[in-house]
Amino acid sequence: MATTGSPDYRDSGLEFAPDFVIGSATASYQIEGAAREDGRGPSIWDTFSHTPGKVWNGDTGDVADDHYHRWESDLDLMAELGLQAYRFSIAWPRIQPTGSGAINPAGVAFYSRLVDGLLERGIRPIATLYHWDLPQPLEDAGGWANRDTAYRFAEYAALTAEQLGDRVHTWTTLNEPWCSAYLGYGSGAHAPGRTDGAAALAAVHHLNLAHGLGVQEVRRAATNDPDLSITLNFHVLRGDHDTSPEAKRRIDALANRAFTHPILKGEYPADLLEDTAQVTDWSFLRAGDLAEIHQPIEVLGVNYYSTATVRMWDGASPRQNNDGHKDVGGSPWPGSRDVEFLEQAGPYTAMGWNIAPDGLEELLLALRDEFPDQPLMITENGAAFEDRVTENEDGKRVHDADRIDYLNRHFTAAHRALAQGVDLRGYQVWSFMDNFEWGYGYSKRFGIVRIDYDTLERIPKDSAYWLQELIATRRTP
Repeated sequence: MATTGSPDYRDSGLEFAPDFVIGSATASYQIEGAAREDGRGPSIWDTFSHTPGKVWNGDTGDVADDHYHRWESDLDLMAELGLQAYRFSIAWPRIQPTGSGAINPAGVAFYSRLVDGLLERGIRPIATLYHWDLPQPLEDAGGWANRDTAYRFAEYAALTAEQLGDRVHTWTTLNEPWCSAYLGYGSGAHAPGRTDGAAALAAVHHLNLAHGLGVQEVRRAATNDPDLSITLNFHVLRGDHDTSPEAKRRIDALANRAFTHPILKGEYPADLLEDTAQVTDWSFLRAGDLAEIHQPIEVLGVNYYSTATVRMWDGASPRQNNDGHKDVGGSPWPGSRDVEFLEQAGPYTAMGWNIAPDGLEELLLALRDEFPDQPLMITENGAAFEDRVTENEDGKRVHDADRIDYLNRHFTAAHRALAQGVDLRGYQVWSFMDNFEWGYGYSKRFGIVRIDYDTLERIPKDSAYWLQELIATRRTP
């Protein structure tokens, strides 16, 4: 671990090379709106958010930030802020409204305009094929617990790359398959809201399979030699109890190695299979699957927000469940419900997540050590805070000093990792705009641009101008 710099990661004046790509990120269902326009079909998040009690305040993504209609001015704002890259996601139900069959021309046209608009403004397009909005008809047929969904994803990836594969710089197959599998099928906190540990583990495997098949299809269809990627949300685990090593091993297997090992090593960890043997027999894993999954990728996307502190539950005291996710009764930890997640020291973001920039440095170094030849990119990092709008003769402003401090400390962590030889290619701040924060609706604001949900006005926050200065000068302000 680096010892230079301030112990609280509040360094300034740190220089980043011109080819270190700094930008921002969003996701389709969270910002686009236009949920029923131009042939778009329903997704599992349309169904889930319209189900009473599933999302705070009954919020839905029907309108969201209305990016579907305001994309040009949104791209103008990105250009004004100097973003070098924009990581967006493509809504599968816009491309294939039922999840299979012919493409929807209007949906393709929207993303074609978006990609062209980015390129015209000198912004690198980073396209995520799946950020959780599975077409509802595929869920009706079993969703990610059904093997066929992986093949439908491969078909969708091929069709999309055939349309956009001459212009997109980086293709990311999946965003955070941990959330898709465990929160969607295990805990019930995310769409489709199922609470079945065996289905969650089947979803893990079928998502991994979809990734491998999708990589192959994009490579075949794209004509501009793009980078291929997947984005994982890594769990950085802490704990100093006698039982913490066992708890960390179990959660690391479920949360991290269940994805990194098949994707980057072509194998599932033996301890993962043993830990979950009482939940499933893994009969969904078939001969040849691991070879399909284990495809070379140019960059591994790293999403990081906070750490988790774990130990084994004694079975008698009240079990702590501070894992950072909504608790709606199910478990995102199949086979390891006897692990408890302890409350961590603050300060916290508005999500209740602890702020630990040292965890990002630790994670990047660990990935370098385990996968020394794999380039990395931070594809999400950011924070929700209770922003306030002020107004004076210069107009409306949001003085989000907490977010600037958070970003500065995490850019410092990234810089320290770079200084120690980590092959880190860039950093995409989450998020460009306030948006629909899944089960929390519009109650949590992650954006560097504020959205007034009554008027849909965009108000760049002080953090947006901080990022603008960083990109322009290549030096932390």
